[in-house]
Amino acid sequence: MQPLDLAVIGNCAVAALITPNARHEWFCFPRLDAEPVFNALLGGKDPARGFMDIVLRDQVDARQRYLRNTAVVETLLTDAAGGVVRVIDLAPRFRRFGRMYRPPMLVRRIEPVAGRPRIAIRVRPSFDHGADPGRHSIGSNHIRYFSADTVLRLTTDAPLTYVAQEAEFALDRPVSLVLGADESLPESPDTVARNTIAETESYWLEWVRGLNLPFDWQDAVIRAAITLKLCSFEDTGGIVAALTTSIPEAPGSGRTWDYRFCWLRDAFFTVGALNRLNATRTMEGFLRFIMDSVPDGSNGPIPPLFPIAPGTEVAERIATALPGFRGDGPVRIGNAAVTQVQNDSYGAIVMTATQMFWDQRLSRPGDLALYRQLADIGRHAERAAFEPDAGLWEYRGRAAAHTHSAAMCWAALDRLGAIAARLGLGAEAQEWEHRADGLRQRILVAATDHGGGWISGVLSGDPVADASTFLLPEVGLIRATDPMFLRTVEVLEQRLVRDGIVLRYDHADDFGTPEVGFLVCTFWYIDTLARIGRRDEARALFERALAWRNHVGLLAEDVHPATGALWGNFPQTYSQVGLILSAMRLSRSWEEGLWRAS
Repeated sequence: MQPLDLAVIGNCAVAALITPNARHEWFCFPRLDAEPVFNALLGGKDPARGFMDIVLRDQVDARQRYLRNTAVVETLLTDAAGGVVRVIDLAPRFRRFGRMYRPPMLVRRIEPVAGRPRIAIRVRPSFDHGADPGRHSIGSNHIRYFSADTVLRLTTDAPLTYVAQEAEFALDRPVSLVLGADESLPESPDTVARNTIAETESYWLEWVRGLNLPFDWQDAVIRAAITLKLCSFEDTGGIVAALTTSIPEAPGSGRTWDYRFCWLRDAFFTVGALNRLNATRTMEGFLRFIMDSVPDGSNGPIPPLFPIAPGTEVAERIATALPGFRGDGPVRIGNAAVTQVQNDSYGAIVMTATQMFWDQRLSRPGDLALYRQLADIGRHAERAAFEPDAGLWEYRGRAAAHTHSAAMCWAALDRLGAIAARLGLGAEAQEWEHRADGLRQRILVAATDHGGGWISGVLSGDPVADASTFLLPEVGLIRATDPMFLRTVEVLEQRLVRDGIVLRYDHADDFGTPEVGFLVCTFWYIDTLARIGRRDEARALFERALAWRNHVGLLAEDVHPATGALWGNFPQTYSQVGLILSAMRLSRSWEEGLWRAS
């Protein structure tokens, strides 16, 4: 098994991670970035708490899958006598009363499929990041689990005494569990569960039907797209980088970070991938989120990340009651990167917004007022292009003028020129274009390693190999066929590629030299191979990258070159984005695929 063989359910308000044995090990309540009431994924002061599961007597097998094209998980548990239990898990998401119904709720239905299996149901939340075991009280048809600040209600038609006592009973009929806010259900748990399963499955099937899919690798792209959607917090439009905190990038590395915040660059990539698939609503929500969070780009540096809800504490601290994933800590709550300067953020905002000025499908396309806001950001980008920053990789102990950050600042100016022209502002368009051309030349001169004729990751002339330079043609700073970029690819292959797995960089940082491949870097390399005419190599490496996915088709942040095991926060939006964009670049056209099939 992979270390991260977990399935994800969610509804753009909450999400949960489930093991192949149908054990809920991660559930933040009442939203994606809240405290985890199921926290067994990160250990816990009391290892007997922080989860919800089913204990099947004499279990010998477990099989798990997603119901086709949905975020609904099915787990089949089998006992030694041939008894089979079917477990359906989901978070409700569907239209009700003219709006999206997405409560902070988990629904679980347990059904006997064969034999007369005997099970026990265990629901053991803990609070205050594992420090408080909490208490519970029993009502007429429910159990309340609570601490000083949080209350969960479990409503069920399973024998309530058996659930409260975790006693074993014979499963001779379906039982349903509804876990969420301390509110009464309007109908019986059985009716709620059956209707919710049907409506949620229907919602996801319809959502997938609207995607613009490539001909090849459709199952992988659909799963990645649904997963990206689950990482958005629809109430505000924020998009988390991952659903977890502190799963280490590599065993014993100390690289444990809280990714339950909205990074401008991560969200830019996420929105771009969903836009390519024709799922544009996430972009509209994200732009509202950003323009609310950054009302005036002239007020100083823009933080690289934001909480998905206003008023949330972002300062980094250690949750001492949680020992960490497989005991490998520390567990961090909050992220100190919020205080860093990361100058690529300006370009991420402008590039994300650019499509709004062309896409006629949108209910509110970009207008002059939005352009004026973006222009403030562009002016700040121009000033910041050569300023030292923490860079894409968020170095904690040093700052430099990074090529990727400067290229994204250039992209802000370049896109603003196109937007101004689109709005009929000819003089402003020409001014942006002139300033962008000058900045581009300065960046390429400063980034060139004059001894080797390739593009360094920093503007100081030092020969720094950085996988982010694979992105320069994507941003538009340089053509993929330019001899200097081709030479850069050769250098990066020599220094960063390990049997197809790509490192971010090969120099030591605050925690030593990285030992794992950052998955999105591998997808950037795949895209680069396709751009420069090495398409067969790109397709072969892409197929290999697909094999790194876990048992239900999901990717974490990193992959270990020696073992192929997934590490890092999960599921990582960057990685799902890379999969989608590489698949769309490498796929045969529908015409070509259907012609060959016939």
